[in-house]
Amino acid sequence: MASNAESGPSTGNGSVGVSGPTPSLWLKLLKVSSLAAAAGLIVTAVPALLMDGAPGAVSTILGGLLVMVFFGISLLVGHYVGRNNPSGAIGLFVATYFVKVVGFAVVLFAIGRPEWLHSRWFVIGALVAVVLWQVAELYGFSKARLQTFNDPTSTERTGDV
Repeated sequence: MASNAESGPSTGNGSVGVSGPTPSLWLKLLKVSSLAAAAGLIVTAVPALLMDGAPGAVSTILGGLLVMVFFGISLLVGHYVGRNNPSGAIGLFVATYFVKVVGFAVVLFAIGRPEWLHSRWFVIGALVAVVLWQVAELYGFSKARLQTFNDPTSTERTGDV
């Protein structure tokens, strides 16, 4: 029985090897979540287009894009900061969240609501994007291979002291 977590001769029906951590977890989550939210927005824009025309469809897309940018910034911060300073990433997440909330509020209040924007479709697009983004993130995290323990050294593998 050879179960020393090294690739080599097969045991049973398949080989046992080291899987290792997921490379670039944050970018993978960004990709999966963006695709899920974008697909949901395209599907949601169809009834908006049929019911309220182009302004309804554009409102749906804009509401969803706002959410995607909001969440995407956090994943990019995680990618760039988490790699170099994992312990400082949480603090930066909190600071980034505060800046995003205040920044988006200032921008939305400064621009105001354009006359052509359908508030209902804007909110529906945002909700669709939030739900699908979060589901995709949970799915991505559930499939991630996060290394919990250090790789064994050569002496630990052989049992020599």
